[in-house]
Amino acid sequence: MPRKLVLITVLTAALVVSGRAQQPSSLANLKTTAEASDFKSTSTYDDVVKFMKAVDDASPLVFYTTYGTTYEGRPMPMAVVGTGIKDASPASVKGSGKLRVHIQANIHAGEVEGKESAQILLRQLAMGQHADWLRSMVLLVTPIFNADGNEKFALNNRGRQNGPINGQGTRANGQNLNINRDFMKLETPEGRAFAKLWIDYDPQVGFDLHTSDGSAEGYYLTYAPPLNPDTSDQIMKIMKDEWFPFVTKNIKSKYGWETFYYGGPGRGGAPGAGGGGRGRGNAGGGAAGAGGAGADRGAGAGGAVTGAGAVPTPEVVGATPQAGQMRAWNTFEHVPRYHNNYVGMRNRFALLSEAYAYATFEDRIKATNYFVEEALNFANANVDRLKKAVEAADKESIIGTTQGTRAQFKRGGVITVLTGELEDEKNPVNGATMARRKDVVHEEQMIDMLWFEPSKTEDVPHEYYVPATATKAIAVLALHGIQMHPITAPVNGVEQFTITSNTQRPATNSIDTGAHGLRSVDGSWAAAAGVTVPAGAWVVPMNQPLARLAFYLLAPTSDDGITAWNYLDDSLGTDAKTYPILRKR
Repeated sequence: MPRKLVLITVLTAALVVSGRAQQPSSLANLKTTAEASDFKSTSTYDDVVKFMKAVDDASPLVFYTTYGTTYEGRPMPMAVVGTGIKDASPASVKGSGKLRVHIQANIHAGEVEGKESAQILLRQLAMGQHADWLRSMVLLVTPIFNADGNEKFALNNRGRQNGPINGQGTRANGQNLNINRDFMKLETPEGRAFAKLWIDYDPQVGFDLHTSDGSAEGYYLTYAPPLNPDTSDQIMKIMKDEWFPFVTKNIKSKYGWETFYYGGPGRGGAPGAGGGGRGRGNAGGGAAGAGGAGADRGAGAGGAVTGAGAVPTPEVVGATPQAGQMRAWNTFEHVPRYHNNYVGMRNRFALLSEAYAYATFEDRIKATNYFVEEALNFANANVDRLKKAVEAADKESIIGTTQGTRAQFKRGGVITVLTGELEDEKNPVNGATMARRKDVVHEEQMIDMLWFEPSKTEDVPHEYYVPATATKAIAVLALHGIQMHPITAPVNGVEQFTITSNTQRPATNSIDTGAHGLRSVDGSWAAAAGVTVPAGAWVVPMNQPLARLAFYLLAPTSDDGITAWNYLDDSLGTDAKTYPILRKR
């Protein structure tokens, strides 16, 4: 169906719902662009906004608002859904006392299933479905995070992905930056809007809905929790031991579809041999710790971590490695520039989903629907436990503990992974070759490379002191909501970091790093005799809820902090001997 006719269909359906007094049954006639086009097309920005406003008009449970403006000037839409709230304001949402859940989609605008799934969810809620959820939760739904990228439709934006055949948007935003590498540096307006939303509404749970870039696998959807090893155990234990197992079991029992942790086959070794896998980004062997750009998930662009028996990854699905060798199932990166890792560093639950790119567009939407539904079923049944875990993580002191500032893959045991097969299919619109999932699944034993362990650490002090002249660093800390204030009197008895290595990668102007040449420093902390912090410097206390995030931003050896992202470059030239930020144990 031509896009113009699709838009007319959607607009006509939207007009059916003309006011908040309409009965929920009228919403059954409201279709997403994907549904109205028989899954040939995905929604434009205007389609999404019209759909959300129609749902808002039809239901007293849904409140339409905006929470920021994109680089190209588009208001960023959000629907707040709940019972017992009077409006979409943070005060109303937080005042409800309910679990606050943020559902975000379309950060990569070629990965469109979450955008469609989120709209379907809004319609379901407005029609009275899942009423039990709304008795315990308030949902903040942002279906089209990367609105600028969404409007750059093309038929070749996603390579061999199986539809939508009429095209989709781009990975980058209007600045040509990857928003899912921006959550620490916050140089996109979309990233800054996200941070403000999380400061204002303070969700306890955050979803990020994607489509995979990976090799042929046997899963309809894969998922990931926070991956940084500094994430609070209060969060990780529930996610790994209960939440994801619940989702996996229920999707399998209800729909017969397999789901598993996000990953892809990489280099491994003979069981029990040394070595590791090859990361799906620049995660392995400290590559990201040196300021790696972070390759697209699934691109396999990171440096290889080699060891005894390491072999190249077979390029053909189902190919057999050399005798006695075993492949590894590698996840992506640990750095908080990714949404799921960033949310974890804020002491919150993060659920990343990746619908399988080579399933049909319709099935990818279904898989995302199933994932969100089962994840919210678990949340609804465990609201009090989730809120208490977040509160405990916020109160947990990390002062005096040793935390990671860089990480490497943690080699685990042997796990059973489902691989799949693909067949070629022609896009009827332009004749391009797409890949399509075959209904064939193979079991393969692989080395578990799903988690990380620190490769570099620092001790967490009582507080840091940022010089007043470091205005760029102070500004980005404020954007994250880090608690800090200027001191009014000099402070003595502090420690200083002496630099022994200071390197900067060349700027590549990639969508992942932009104009940044990422910096990496090494050295050590020691008492600084005669050094005084002057009045006017900013103190960052580490007895605050965002202490983990503050630490990762401020620690000089961090692979994803203000040093790595050049916010201290004015003080870190090639002849710099000391780190400009001081600390007190």
